[in-house]
Amino acid sequence: MKRVGLLTCMLGIVLNLVCLSPASAEETIRLTGSGASFPFPLYSAWFKSFSKTLKNASIDYQAKGSGAGIRDFINHTVDFAASDAAMTPEEIAKVKEGVVLLPMTAGEIVIAYNLPGNPKGLKLPRDVYPDIFLGKITQWNDERIQSANPDLKMPDLPITVVRRADSSGTTFVFTSHLSAISPDWKNGPGAGKTVNWPSSDKIVAAPKNNGVTATIKQTPGAIGYIEYGYALGAKVLMADLQNKAGKYVHPSEESGQATLASVQLPENLIVWVLDPEGDKSYPITTFTWMLFYEKNPDPKKAGILREMVEYGLTEGQKLSAKMGYIPLPENVVTAVRANVSKIQ
Repeated sequence: MKRVGLLTCMLGIVLNLVCLSPASAEETIRLTGSGASFPFPLYSAWFKSFSKTLKNASIDYQAKGSGAGIRDFINHTVDFAASDAAMTPEEIAKVKEGVVLLPMTAGEIVIAYNLPGNPKGLKLPRDVYPDIFLGKITQWNDERIQSANPDLKMPDLPITVVRRADSSGTTFVFTSHLSAISPDWKNGPGAGKTVNWPSSDKIVAAPKNNGVTATIKQTPGAIGYIEYGYALGAKVLMADLQNKAGKYVHPSEESGQATLASVQLPENLIVWVLDPEGDKSYPITTFTWMLFYEKNPDPKKAGILREMVEYGLTEGQKLSAKMGYIPLPENVVTAVRANVSKIQ
């Protein structure tokens, strides 16, 4: 009986070891990404929904900002990244595995503001808002602002400019637009993920889109640039910007689609719309990109990444408008789909 008991015990131990053996259990695959905060709300919804279709796999994305995402991608600490500033040829050259850049959604960068009484419909001429961010216009009742808004009583209140503290694709797109319409901005701070902002105690920095949004909401007299979806979610006021045609346009899905309607993608799928034509075009509209390696060490991960892109092009696009993003035009979807196979 002792021998039988001992054998039964040993058999139980062996069976437990077999059950716990990695070889007997299906491997759990974890994919990590980092980068742009601009599309973070949308991407989070995509990845959460897409992950439900996967078995033994998960996707984790951290909104660190475009600059940090590109650094992580170059340093191979992530499986993929995202950037509103795409990547420069110099950055791409640092990735020996090759890079696949895919525009996965688009959006607008709005100028949000916080004024007493919450006056809607603030109009900002194209020669005025660059000077606000340059610190040349410092009061809300400045004649150049008041003359563009005869129906609004502008307050005698200092302007506090809120800008990004981190390396940001949102900053890159915003400053690239300012450089396109303002010689003073182009010859001053210029365009970049980070720029040398004018020195002033009325220009304050906050991290990421959500940090800028929160600072604007908490600061009477504040103005800053944020992604449209964040502005919608936080219910902050957004200015109507004067476009190249001289028309004042409010940010919306329709005005963003009008901007992207005539865009022709080049072979590398990187294109900027810095000062669009058209009466209905919103002036600060951009694509935002996901970054992938052409050659991945794990074929299973590569396969999941391809499936993730396809999900974003189909089910994912259905969420875009609801969350304040612009669904990709059909020609862009076709171009992206044609490049997915490069992820190997």
